[in-house]
Amino acid sequence: MSKDHPPGLDLERLRGHLDRERPGLARGPLSARLIEGGRSNLTYAVTDGTSRWVVRRPPLGHVLATAHDMRREHRVISALRPTAVPVPETVLLCEDDSVIGSPFYVMEFVDGTPYRKSEQLVPLGPERTRGVVLGLVDTLVELHAVDPEAVGLADFGRPEGFLERQLRRWGKQLDASRNRELPGIDELRSALEKALPVSPAPAVVHGDYRLDNVLIGADDRIEAILDWEMSTLGDPLTDLGLLVMYSGQRDLPDMPISTTAGAPGHPGPAELIERYAAGSGRDVAKVAWYTAFAYFKLAVILEGIHYRFTLGQTLGGGFDRIGPLVPLFIESGLTTLQEG
Repeated sequence: MSKDHPPGLDLERLRGHLDRERPGLARGPLSARLIEGGRSNLTYAVTDGTSRWVVRRPPLGHVLATAHDMRREHRVISALRPTAVPVPETVLLCEDDSVIGSPFYVMEFVDGTPYRKSEQLVPLGPERTRGVVLGLVDTLVELHAVDPEAVGLADFGRPEGFLERQLRRWGKQLDASRNRELPGIDELRSALEKALPVSPAPAVVHGDYRLDNVLIGADDRIEAILDWEMSTLGDPLTDLGLLVMYSGQRDLPDMPISTTAGAPGHPGPAELIERYAAGSGRDVAKVAWYTAFAYFKLAVILEGIHYRFTLGQTLGGGFDRIGPLVPLFIESGLTTLQEG
């Protein structure tokens, strides 16, 4: 596939749709490239030679449209745009499969760097690195301070029973990809069930909030939060738990996930928790549960990838190294829960 015609994006049909819906928006011939990263939805940078946009669509050959709901992503970004939360401006949503073969939406292109690995942060130096990561916490506080009703998101999720449903959902995911003994995984699951905390007031939850899902600008500030496909209304401390879990990760060789915690100056979990508590005013006494839950989720996700690898359903290299990592996350989850 040429750069001008990446898989999954018919530029002529896209151009025709833009001309109908937003006449005059695109001026020259369109070209596009696939942007790497993101959990599963496909992201393209599109330009007419003058202006730039981003197009998001579900993966090629996707079956579960609900898992990649373009309308939800478009809705939450549009709703947050007038708030203090940095998000791109949305251009349009298209739910007609006949245009490019799936629903999609278009938003503005935002300049910035997604930091995925510790070595990328090293050139910033310890002080700037610390500032960037603390800014990540401050922006999470801003997100969780948004009143869902005030921005039209009162029905964006079902906060009642949110944690029980999350545990059930990830437990089912685990059962669906179980083809080997995983010592400790059932123990971690039932320990989480037994110690289920009482959730604070619901907030807009990102669902996958970490450094490589934001764009950092030249001034080290967050220009935009990306990848809203897991967002919903729920327990805000699940976002904090995930951030704390990632901030406790040292770079492991062949790590299949982004970790930046090894960079000099990167604040540790305790400082991030303190910063969030001070900014949000929320009680973070049960943060160990949320962190252990993040470990459980990650173990399940990695086991799913390992399972697909054993069935020969993965493309590319490096998948053989994921299986041995899963027990490390199970162990970290159990330790986190026991030590509180």
